[in-house]
Parts: sequence; structure tokens; C-alpha cells
Amino acid sequence: MVEDKNLGFEVSMSPPQGGSKCFDDDGRLKRTGTVWTASAHIITAVIGSGVLSLAWATAQLGWIAGPTVLFLFSFVTYYTSCLLAACYRSSDGKRNYTYMEAVQTNLGGYKVKICGLIQYINLFGVAVGYTIAASISMVAIKRSNCFHASHAKNPCLVSSTPYMLAFGAMEILFSQIPDFDQISWLSIVAAVMSFTYSAIGLALGVSKVIETGKFRGSLTGISIGTVSETQKIWRSFQALGAIAFAYSYSLILIEIQDTVKSPPSETKTMKKATLISVAVTTVFYMLCGCFGYAAFGDLAPGNLLTGFGFYNPYWLLNIANAAIVIHLVGAYQVYCQPLFAFVEKFATKTFPQSDFINKDYDVPLPGGFTYKLNLFRLIWRTIFVCLTTIISMLMPFFNDVVGILGAFGFWPLTVYFPVEMYIVQKKIPRWSTRWISLQILSAACLIISIAAAAGSFAGVVTDLKVYKPFKTSY
Repeated sequence: MVEDKNLGFEVSMSPPQGGSKCFDDDGRLKRTGTVWTASAHIITAVIGSGVLSLAWATAQLGWIAGPTVLFLFSFVTYYTSCLLAACYRSSDGKRNYTYMEAVQTNLGGYKVKICGLIQYINLFGVAVGYTIAASISMVAIKRSNCFHASHAKNPCLVSSTPYMLAFGAMEILFSQIPDFDQISWLSIVAAVMSFTYSAIGLALGVSKVIETGKFRGSLTGISIGTVSETQKIWRSFQALGAIAFAYSYSLILIEIQDTVKSPPSETKTMKKATLISVAVTTVFYMLCGCFGYAAFGDLAPGNLLTGFGFYNPYWLLNIANAAIVIHLVGAYQVYCQPLFAFVEKFATKTFPQSDFINKDYDVPLPGGFTYKLNLFRLIWRTIFVCLTTIISMLMPFFNDVVGILGAFGFWPLTVYFPVEMYIVQKKIPRWSTRWISLQILSAACLIISIAAAAGSFAGVVTDLKVYKPFKTSY
């Protein structure tokens, strides 16, 4: 395949006999990804809006359980991601281009359909969660300027709906980037933004602790009295979901791995990228969660940069929230491209003769470039973005949505399928020590996911009691 000054345009050709330096072993254009580009993709996916709820999550769990749970999630995520990376190639050397293909190759049967359903519902949910988070950050900028102008005398209530519509419009534009491997630049920009707002959140937390001269919080978390005993239990469970969401990226790991060049082996590169990314994000998570809790104690806001725990310096908060928005524009695409590709591949396979689905139209762009416009891609991706935007406006509960997504995706996608595929691929004997250890890990994570889901749904029920659709103001 040759690509030349055409955005998303590829001309299919058979590679020369005996192979070519331009093509990989599967006949596709040679992959160019490295440890660092893969790390950028992972960091873009991992350090997302989830980091903003970690101070709140730590506040629910306390100084002992909070950091311990963060570390355990990071270890489990790293370990199971390494298991998953080993499943990129089958035992015969064949590549699995997507998470679902890896499940098909190693497990097959009904498990493929279950995996696909969970994966793509989760990707859809992430798009909703990111729309909510981005709109809240845009609202926070507006409110911050309003507070500054009125010297905090105006309550500055702002509706999130127009900002969700603005974010949706941006995603409609970026969703027309045809393929996952063409958004590396977007991932790098988004990764830089994620470091920016995480660092600002951390710095503000540290400065708050220095200003007050003490570490707030307790060993056991938010105290009974501030919340009831029942709320304490549900919120602790919800905190598990929030932390699980903060580490969720396994559902796109195989797709990221498919951008990596070889040699060295893709598995070796991906393990290094995973180690770098999880280590970096865990340090950030520990610092943001702990200093946010130390700064505010039981009053730690659900969203560290938009919960108005901080009011000044307002310009720094604006920079942080602008970075969140830019990051989420890119992260939305990193997560949704696999879903876009799945639907378009299915449509092409089902209707191979349809011009509407398969025909591209040349659209000239400035600079001598040509964009290949596909009508099906244009319409279906636009409908997808519109749907996620509407659902976001109907249920704009940041912490609850984050907890539900974390709970729903953590056990099946981060733990169960990687463990089961690894057992099959490595032919680990049933009831062997390693098999039993892997099953215990999977069972423990299932219990955590169920508890987190219960806590998050309880939060939704509570929020719905006082909620009016399309009228939420912050």
C-alpha cells in the first residue's frame, strides 16, 4: 500500500515477491510505532478524566486503604496488560489486529460476542464520560472568570448543555480522521495536556497543604456524620469504580500494539511501554489523590479542578481546565477509533457492493492535499457523536458515570479475558499452581467490580432524585 499526500487514502498493491522493506509480514504498510509512541497512546488513554476524581476516591477510603488500592490496581493493570500483550500474535505467528480478534483466536465461541458487546458498550460509555468531563471543565473556566470578575459575590451558575454541544461539534470534525494509526500526533498532544493538568492539580494540592500547614483526612476516610453509615459503604464502593476507571485502557491495548514496529517483538515493546506508562501514571495518581485529600480532607471535591476546591490563581485553573478539554478531544478519538473501525469493517463485509459504504470521493484541501470523503463514515460517525452528546446531556453525573464505567469494564476486559487467553495460549494446565493463582486473581477482581458497580448505581439513584434533564447547572 502506498500513501502520498492523501489523508486516509491508500492504494492497495501486493508487496514484491520475497518481501519488501516497505511492508510487514502481513502485507500491510510497515508499522513505525515505538516504545515511546505506544507509551504516548497509553498515557493519553490512562491519564484521562479519571485522575480528577482520585482525591475524592482517596477521601472515601482514607490514608491506609486509598494509596493501597491505587497501588494494587496499578499492579493488576500492569500484570494483566502483559498477559494481553502476549496474545497479540497467535502460536502460529498470525497477528490479531483487535482485542476481539485475540479473543476469537484464543477462546472462540460465545465468548467473542460477549467480549465484543462489553468492549464496545464500554467504549461508547467512555465517549459519554469524556463529553461530560470536557463540558464540566469548560463550565469551570466560565465560572472561574465570573467569580474573579464579581469578587466571588455572584454564584455564577452555568449550564453545561451548550458546552457539551460545542465538544460534540469538535468530535464530529476529528472523528473523520479515518484510521487509528493516523492520530499519533493527536495522542502526543493529548498526552502533553494530561501531564499539564495533572501537574497543575498536584501543584495546587501541594500549595494548599503548605498554606494550611497540615495534612487533612483520616486513616479510615470520610467520617460518619459527614455521611451516614450506608453512604459511607456505597461511596467506598464507588471509589473503587473511580480508581478502576482511572486505569482502564486494556480494551484498546491490542489496537495500540498493532501500530508498533518489529523487531524487537511487539510483545516485548508493549511490555516496556506498559511498564513506563503505568509507572508514570501511578506516581501521578498517588500524588494527585493524596495531596488532593491532604488539602481538603472530607471535603475533597468529586472533580479536583472543577469542584471549586480551588479558586485561585484563577488563570492557572483556566489553563488546567483548557488542557483537560484539549486532552479529552484526543482521548475521545483514541478510544472511539476501534469502535468506528469495527462498525465500518462489518458494513463493508456485509455490503461489499454498496457505493455508499465503500466509495471514496476526492475533496481537495489547501496545500495540495486530498481528503478521501466516505459518506458512510461521515454519517455514521456523526450520528455516533450526536448520540453520545445527547446521553451526556441527559445524565451529566461525572463521578457516578466514571464509577459505572470503571466497574463495568475492569473485570471482564482488564482481567478475565487476558487471563483466560493467556492460559489457553501458554497451555497452562488446569489446577496447576499458576492456573489457580490466575483464577484467584480473576475472582477477586470480579468481587471488586460488583461492589464498585453497586456503589456507582446507588450514586446515580441519589442524583436522579434532584435532577432535571437539560437543566443541570454548575
